[in-house]
Amino acid sequence: MRNAFAEELGRLAAEDPRIVLLSGDIGNRLFNDFKERFPDRFLNCGVAEANMIGVAAGMALSGLLPVTYTIASFNTVRCLEQIRVDVCYHNLPVIIVGVGAGLAYSEGGATHHSCEDIALLRALPNMSVVCPGDVWEVRGALKAAFDLGTPVYIRLGKKNEPVVHREMPQFSIGKGITIRPGNDVCLLSTGNMLPVVVEAAEELARAGVSAQVVSCHTVKPLDTALLAEAFAKFTTVLTVEEHSIIGGLGASVAQWLSSGPRRRARLCCVSTPDSFVHQAGSHQYMRERFGLTAAGIADKALKFHLGGEECECEDENRSCGIE
Repeated sequence: MRNAFAEELGRLAAEDPRIVLLSGDIGNRLFNDFKERFPDRFLNCGVAEANMIGVAAGMALSGLLPVTYTIASFNTVRCLEQIRVDVCYHNLPVIIVGVGAGLAYSEGGATHHSCEDIALLRALPNMSVVCPGDVWEVRGALKAAFDLGTPVYIRLGKKNEPVVHREMPQFSIGKGITIRPGNDVCLLSTGNMLPVVVEAAEELARAGVSAQVVSCHTVKPLDTALLAEAFAKFTTVLTVEEHSIIGGLGASVAQWLSSGPRRRARLCCVSTPDSFVHQAGSHQYMRERFGLTAAGIADKALKFHLGGEECECEDENRSCGIE
């Protein structure tokens, strides 16, 4: 995802001289091409993310289109006050890009985990939260964010994520994309879980269950028309995300669900629990630990849909993947 981001940013910067890139002391080789082509539009702000946000806000007030880029936990939690007061309060066209969201930097320990970022940023007025599912959605998200002209958080995976789309889909902030049609259950995925959810749908098909897969790449604003259709058509809807059970896609959908009329479908949220991870391991190890694998998602969907099993996400301290 990060390579696609760098390439698309360079393409857009060639078309618009207002685009500037601010890095939090990472991605130096990743942005070699950008620095060579636009040497006066790249700033390495060092390990000073709060200051980076303030600089970006000042640039936006001066008519530029700044993009900040660093590890997701550092570009959100560490500088939340600056995002809130400097960027969102003034409704500025600053794009905040967090790379390695969720548990992608799992080997780095809790400091590098980012399972609260969606919850924090979706609570801020004027902020849109976009979580692309593959490289094509990354390109579409970046272009759409510049077109929007208001604060946007783009939550990226790390690298080598499988490609889901064969070509650029029609991408609009606030409009989900149906990846695979189905009739029995609906799987709503956000961010870098999308390839895993597509694989889970294939496992469900082998078990005789037809699963629709939707990329809910925008957590704020939600595609409420798509949600209304899904909860009317299906009896079972699962949200799947590499984010805390609190405040992410599942919580957003649950909040929408609770504010309207009674719907046909039941909701189950597959996510990480409301707890810190005190162990280190590979990204795959962490996903297996929390049931965020194709097999784990398919098993949860089968039990919830066919057996009427209660969803563990009704207890906010547990993820549906936890045994």
